[in-house]
Amino acid sequence: MDNAKTGLWDVFKSVAASVFGVQSSANRERDFQQQSFVPYLVVGVVFVVALVVSLVLIVSAVLPS
Repeated sequence: MDNAKTGLWDVFKSVAASVFGVQSSANRERDFQQQSFVPYLVVGVVFVVALVVSLVLIVSAVLPS
């Protein structure tokens, strides 16, 4: 497998797939061959925060005040 850098979209897709538990082994291996884990960490934190905020907004919109 080549050690080409992955783009931001590839990092986002990998993080989203791993959060939902559907990451393929080929993509996981590609991710672990990267030089730096920082893009995955940053995108992962932003993704999880956005997910939690969206769930809180949905629940607060559905439940009566």
